[in-house]
Amino acid sequence: MPEPKPPLSTRIADLLEMIATKIRETTVDRVAVGITWAAVAVVLIAAIAMAVFWLLVGIFRALGALIGVEVAYAVVGAILVIVGAIFWIRRYPQDRGKDHGKNQATSQESP
Repeated sequence: MPEPKPPLSTRIADLLEMIATKIRETTVDRVAVGITWAAVAVVLIAAIAMAVFWLLVGIFRALGALIGVEVAYAVVGAILVIVGAIFWIRRYPQDRGKDHGKNQATSQESP
């Protein structure tokens, strides 16, 4: 004997539930995965930043113990000045060979 066909109200409810499940699978589930990975990334970035900070503190303390604190400050300061100078020189690579903004009013060509 064939199974009786479910009533129309049951079929409509099942259809609506199926549609809602598809929409949730394509939106909410993907966003939930993205949020999870974003949280993992924030935790990893914080952990890496702390590790780098404490590594630098350890290196500075070891350097201070080996050559003295004053000399360690001088060495670290010199390294930072050199790195800053390199970044300063490379800040506008498209302007190389130009006057680097000196007297900009006269260096621009008039139409």
